[in-house]
Amino acid sequence: MNDRLRDRDAQQREHADPEESIRPIPLLAVGVTLAMVVFGVFYIFLSEPLDHSQLGDQRTVADLSGPARSAAGAAVDGKALFAAQCAACHQANGKGLPGVFPPLDGSEWVTGDTRVLANILLHGINGEITVAGTKYQGAMPAFAQLSDAELAGVASYIRSSWSNQAEAVEAGLFERERTATADRKTPFEGEAALHALTQE
Repeated sequence: MNDRLRDRDAQQREHADPEESIRPIPLLAVGVTLAMVVFGVFYIFLSEPLDHSQLGDQRTVADLSGPARSAAGAAVDGKALFAAQCAACHQANGKGLPGVFPPLDGSEWVTGDTRVLANILLHGINGEITVAGTKYQGAMPAFAQLSDAELAGVASYIRSSWSNQAEAVEAGLFERERTATADRKTPFEGEAALHALTQE
C-alpha cells in the first residue's frame, strides 16, 4: 500500500512534456525575422548592378583559365612568373637548396652570357653543372611553353635580383634562340654542352 502511494506521489510531481501550443515562439522574434527577410529582398532589388570595378574582381573565366602566351609588347611580371615556375626549386631568395638545387643568386650562369641562359630556359639541362664553385647533379626542365616575353621577364628578374646586378634581357633573344635551336628536342647534357654554345 505504501509503495502504491509513493508511486502515485512521484507521478504527480512529474511535469508534462512541453508542447508548441503551451510555449509558442515569441511574436517579437517572428516579427524581427520577417522584417529582416523583407528588408533583404527589397535591398537586393533596389541596389545598383554589381558591374563597377570598385565592387570586386571582374575577371572573366577566360582570364582565369590559365597562363596564356603574352602578346608582343605586353608587360610581363617576371617576379610573379619566377614565383610560379622557379621558386619551388631555387627558392624565393634565389639561394636554392644546398646539394640539390643550385642557387641563382650569384650564379655565373644567370649573370653571364645571355644566350646560354636563354637556352637553359628554353631546353633545360641534365647532368653535372658547377655553380658558384659547387657541383650539382640534377635536372632542370625546359620552359619552352612560356612565351618569349615571359621568358625574358623571368630572365630579367633573376639577373637583377638579390645580389645580381646584370642588365635585362629582350624577348627578341628568346625568339632568335627558339628559331635557331628548333631541332633540339632534349635538354643540354651538363655544363660542357652549355660551354659549347659560347664557341659557336
